[in-house]
Amino acid sequence: MNLTDTGESRVNGYLFVLERSLKTFLPPDVVRDAVREIESHVRERIAAFEAGPNERAALEQILTELGPPLRVAQAYSAERTIDEAVATGRFVPTLRAIWQLASTTVAGFFTALALFTGYLASFALFAIAVLKVIFPANVGIQFRGGFPVGLGAHFPLGAGIDLRGGYGIIPFALFCGLGIFVATHRGARRFLAWWRRPRLS
Repeated sequence: MNLTDTGESRVNGYLFVLERSLKTFLPPDVVRDAVREIESHVRERIAAFEAGPNERAALEQILTELGPPLRVAQAYSAERTIDEAVATGRFVPTLRAIWQLASTTVAGFFTALALFTGYLASFALFAIAVLKVIFPANVGIQFRGGFPVGLGAHFPLGAGIDLRGGYGIIPFALFCGLGIFVATHRGARRFLAWWRRPRLS
């Protein structure tokens, strides 16, 4: 199907809104490539569509099947972010990918909740190791009534709390924190790889 000037204006308007939407998710250089890629897809769909008397209806059908520009931009940026996270394994892209899935899908939300809990637990243990160096008398294993009830820092020490443990807490907290971080990060990468797999088939 060959477009008239009116049809070209409609396509250009769609691409303009798409570009503006993509700019909220992606860097400018990536946006240009994304718009070219999506425009090429749209043009291929138009060229393959049989010409008919109602160009406007045919064009609207093609654009409706593609989806609203904002939704296309969200899906495209999420796919790129997930690809980067799986390919590089870096922490920040992985967090970005998990955050995008958490904000757009139910499964992503609950998985992100579990993963962020793991990351927070590891950082809390790292913080305990650092605080033990700075405030040795306020950080340790907390005992209440002779039973251990937790590991952490108290400022100030409350009544009835017996804080035990020397500087050996530092390597213990670092070891546990690193173990939780590595396990959580591997879980995040596996989840993102699993999520991406159906898209590649």
